[in-house]
Amino acid sequence: MRYVIIGTGVAGFASIEAIRSVDKSGEIIMLGDDPHGYYSRPGLAYYLTGELHDKALFPKKREDFAPLNFRYQNTRVTSINRAEKTLLLDGKTLLSYDKLLIATGAFAAPLTVPGANLKGVVKLDHLEDARQILALAKRGKTAVVVGGGITALELTEGLLSRGVNVHYLLRGDRYWSNVLDEQESHIVEARLQMEGVTLHFHSELTEVIGKNGKVSSVRLLNGQTIKCDILAYAIGIKPRVELAREADLALDRGILVNEFLQTNDPDIYSAGDVAQAYDPASGRSVLDSLWTPAREQGYTAGLNMAGKRKSYIKSPPFNVTRLAGLTTTIIGTVGHGRDEDIVGIARGDSETWRQLPDAIAVQGGFDMNHVRVLVGEKTLIGAVVMGDQTLSTPLQKIIAEKMDITAIHGKLLSRDVKIADVIVDYWSNHLKTA
Repeated sequence: MRYVIIGTGVAGFASIEAIRSVDKSGEIIMLGDDPHGYYSRPGLAYYLTGELHDKALFPKKREDFAPLNFRYQNTRVTSINRAEKTLLLDGKTLLSYDKLLIATGAFAAPLTVPGANLKGVVKLDHLEDARQILALAKRGKTAVVVGGGITALELTEGLLSRGVNVHYLLRGDRYWSNVLDEQESHIVEARLQMEGVTLHFHSELTEVIGKNGKVSSVRLLNGQTIKCDILAYAIGIKPRVELAREADLALDRGILVNEFLQTNDPDIYSAGDVAQAYDPASGRSVLDSLWTPAREQGYTAGLNMAGKRKSYIKSPPFNVTRLAGLTTTIIGTVGHGRDEDIVGIARGDSETWRQLPDAIAVQGGFDMNHVRVLVGEKTLIGAVVMGDQTLSTPLQKIIAEKMDITAIHGKLLSRDVKIADVIVDYWSNHLKTA
């Protein structure tokens, strides 16, 4: 049996671990066109700020991969021939497969305004992007950041930490409006302003202006121009579906897969950012751009490829990130609608966060320590924890396990209640009786 994995991210590696747990002798080949292979994309933000050395982005060494007994090939897959069960590599070499996993991830949605190709226009998609930003980010320079979600803030904080003056453009009246509530957005905005970021609300970029092939300023829809040396953008991501489209696999926004991570071709599977996975709980196919679902999908796909039938059960999305220096955990369903600053889905994002059910939001705390929980009829639906993370793990378990909160439902909805105390008491009682 020959298993071929296209993609070198966490989904691809998890699939290899799963295959090897079932099939000790089958041939496994991993294909990827990123010259750096497997590294931590979430770590790029900390590489930008100087908190991580680039060597720390590579969590595994060559010897760590040895027990998995697979072959890695740095190459680009040009096309898939489903009838022949072959791949064309770099437009010239054929490689056959028995089972195939497409884990090609997603790429940064392109900026389409005039001047987008000038030197100094940057994104944060991979390691080379981060290195390019660091080469440009000199103390005293000025940058404009465009976009929403986590990556736009990572760009802002990375540039700030290098002594760059930063202007942040937001098309709406607040930051990440489809995930955070008004108070949470304002907490982030106030912290950015304290760090020296100039925020521009209701601002839309219409043109990047250059001089000698380099960025010199940007023009906004209202006619205003801002002088700058760097324009950094993070306006969402798009799944890498080109190979699947040419192979006539079923697509929506990503590659459509069933609960076994199987495409409409029974020998081809997909996982990670490129996959639009069926969620039995909601009956919908959703996109995720989070590390944990990518790993879980990859592992489940690998088991199924090796003949061990297992359904992918989507757990409530969970992400621990840093927003304007404030540790923030987002669990389950917390937002609604769409964000004007993002095309589709952002990196570090989940569509499930925005499927707001019948739930009442209650919140407590302010600034450094803030918690918001979404209270359903008998369960908690979602939560946002900013600052002190004491409640993060209990809330994740309460939401993931759909624990019955009838006993504290009334307390959570009481006026002037200390939510943290109610949750801590509930969790303590649960541990005593478990």
